Amino acid sequence: PHRTELYEEPPLGCWPIVYSPDYNITFMGLEKLHPFDAGKWGKVINFLKEEKLIADDLIVQAREATDEDLLVVHTRRYLNKLKWSFVVATITEIPPVAFLPNFVVQRKVLKPLRTQTGGTIMAGKLAVDRGWAINVGGGFHHCSSDKGGGFCAYADITLAIKFLFERVQGVSRATIIDLDAHQGNGHERDFMDDPRVYIMDAYNRYIYPGDGFAKRAIKRKVELEWGTEDAEYLQKVQTHVEGALNEFKPDIVVYNAGTDILDGDPLGGLAISPQGIVKRDEVVFRAARSRGVPVLMVTSGGYQKRTARIIADSILNLHSLGLLGRQRPACALGSPSLHQMVTDSAKDFSNLS
Repeated sequence: PHRTELYEEPPLGCWPIVYSPDYNITFMGLEKLHPFDAGKWGKVINFLKEEKLIADDLIVQAREATDEDLLVVHTRRYLNKLKWSFVVATITEIPPVAFLPNFVVQRKVLKPLRTQTGGTIMAGKLAVDRGWAINVGGGFHHCSSDKGGGFCAYADITLAIKFLFERVQGVSRATIIDLDAHQGNGHERDFMDDPRVYIMDAYNRYIYPGDGFAKRAIKRKVELEWGTEDAEYLQKVQTHVEGALNEFKPDIVVYNAGTDILDGDPLGGLAISPQGIVKRDEVVFRAARSRGVPVLMVTSGGYQKRTARIIADSILNLHSLGLLGRQRPACALGSPSLHQMVTDSAKDFSNLS
């Protein structure tokens, strides 16, 4: 395989939480023309800092995926198409982008998305090394090797899995658990006939993309009705996540944790509460971690101002429940107290039993 900086070892002391300030799209107010909160990723990090879970030097800095990295999945033809501003305008659903010179579009729109994509690829290797990883961005599940759409210009989920298959010893089976409100037709098209990848997808059956061809790749399809609420949703997620992991034993779970299932989301059409989203993430992490399967989480869709707070609350909840492993980063201040070490090992023991 080609040489890539994305698989270089990050400093050992860091949390496997991947982010870069370059994730955020800010440009002359253009980002406000899309319902997406294009600064959501930075806000998640700020909430985690306020809660003292992380500090800048404790997280892994995402690097931009290069053309060579992207070509592991994408066709050269597709990457060349992104040199046309009107193509990018169509994919990102921000019409005025069509009128900008492409060098501006590359720097202000595509570079943030390429950096998030690099982050997902990096998080894939981190998850295998550390048992879990969270890319605070990524989850561009409508993009496949030769076609973008729905704000997704690069197929980061496909890329992360293909990188692992090609470069990491012992990773040859992957499960995608896609719980964004929309069907994940990008990775579905990419892995259509690949027996190494098992896809579970729960989505509102009436909204974009309604890709009937891509649905053939879904091994566990959970089609939801308009306005589905917490009780029914969580019961279905629990049943099908457990069922999926019992049916197929993966070496990695890629969890697409879209928050656009939130009640009031203009595009998702479901009615899940903030607490329901936190609980959902807990169900997925518990199922994977209890089976010893590494889990890579990406944040995907979520189109309301309050979603950043919910993502941060979910990560704090996973941490407080011990589902993020007990490793406090070695570069954290001071060493753990004896009391902390005793409670940690007690927790480990109870997790085993």
